[in-house]
Formats: sequence, C-alpha cells, structure tokens
Amino acid sequence: MSISDSQESLVTIITPSYNSARFIGETIKSVLNQSYSNWEMIIVDDCSSDDTVKIVEKYSKKDGRIHLIKLENNSGAAVARNTAISKAKGRYIAFLDSDDIWKPNKLSEQIKFMQTNDYAFTFTSYEIMDVAGNFTSKSVHAVKEVDYTHLLKSPGAIGCLTVILDRDKIKDCKMPNIKTRQDFALWLKILKAGINAYGLKLSLSQYRIVPGSISSNKIKAAKKNWFVYRNIEGLGIIKSSWYFTNYAIRAVIKTYL
Repeated sequence: MSISDSQESLVTIITPSYNSARFIGETIKSVLNQSYSNWEMIIVDDCSSDDTVKIVEKYSKKDGRIHLIKLENNSGAAVARNTAISKAKGRYIAFLDSDDIWKPNKLSEQIKFMQTNDYAFTFTSYEIMDVAGNFTSKSVHAVKEVDYTHLLKSPGAIGCLTVILDRDKIKDCKMPNIKTRQDFALWLKILKAGINAYGLKLSLSQYRIVPGSISSNKIKAAKKNWFVYRNIEGLGIIKSSWYFTNYAIRAVIKTYL
C-alpha cells in the first residue's frame, strides 16, 4: 500500500528545534493558521536548555496534530530531521525550521501546484525578515525549474522552509548526517536521481535572519558548500572550483546589487 493510499494528501511538517523558545510559538501558530488542515507537525527537540519543550508541549496538548519528540543526546539538525522523517505518516513532507514562518495559504497553494502538475519536488519564493520579525526589502524569487547542475552553481536557489516532497515519487528523503547544509545535500541527491525541482513564484514563507547562526555567516556557509561539493558529491577539485566560483559570483551579486 502506498503512502497516498493510506493517508491521502496528509502533509507531515518536519521541524527541528534547539533553544528556540523565543521563536517557536510563532512558528507553530503559522502552521495552526494554515487554510489546509490535513497536516501533522513533528517537532524534534535536540536537548534544548531553555523553555522550548514547555512551549511545544503547551501547543501539542491543545492540538493532537502537533507531536513532540525529545532526543536523548544533542545530535544536530540532520539527526533531528531524519528522526521526524522516520515517524512521518504523510504522503507529503514539508520542512519548517523553528524560527521561520509560513503564510496561511502556504500548504494549500503548494499542494495544489504539485497535484495539478504531478510534481514530486517543489519550492516557492520567500521573504526575508530580521530577528525581531520585521520584514526587510529582500526576497528570494523561485525560478521555474532546478536540475542538478543548476543547484550546484546556485546552492541558495531552493529555500528549505519552502520545500515539499511527494514520498510516493521520492522514496528516500533521508538527509546526510552532516552539521549543516544537509538540506542542500538532500536536494542534490534527489536531483541527481533525475527528479527536477519546480518553483512556485508565490511568496509563501518568511525566513528569519538570526545573528550568529551558521546560515547568517557567509564565510561559514561558503565553507560548508565546498564541503558538500568535495565530500558528499565527490566532485574533483576542478569541478568543485568551477561550481564554487559560480556560487560565489551569484552570492556577491545577490548581496551588493
């Protein structure tokens, strides 16, 4: 029996959390406000030392669609996400980090986009907000289609908080167990298998820039992309350098122009 036969159109939302007390309530509310109601949210807490667990438990007691899993050891985002994926019941897998936000029509618009076009892997445009939740003037606009080569040249083309995968068509959604950029590595694995990603132009999510985070540090992000080229994808030094140069040029243009 396929996933779609047992749970038609159920969406499992994957959310890793670590010391997210400041933001996670807002993140959960954005899911509760979805116009699309057939979802479950699996939050995997990675040994938070703040009130993250208490906040999640408060919401999970009010709504049975919200599930909390507490890891016994601090293991990183890849383990947290993979733990949630292993427990997922939905045909569709969606990703939402514990400091980001979805707009109310996110799931309804994107699932309709996938089902109308029979797409297995989709992403959308999204907006950038500062740590306080104030919207900046910056947005990331989804391109029409991304294949393996495109993503190697432009690792930021697909925002994790916008991705939905159809598990009837993509059987292996497990992320490599690396500290960061595990999402980038998973997208590459799927694209390398011949399943392209399709972009929905609508801006349906809001990404929060948190000072000091790995994703906000351009140099660290560049190093992690290089690591994926060399150690995950196994690309030679020449190919890695060529893709990295393309990535660096795009990053400079995006930042300063």
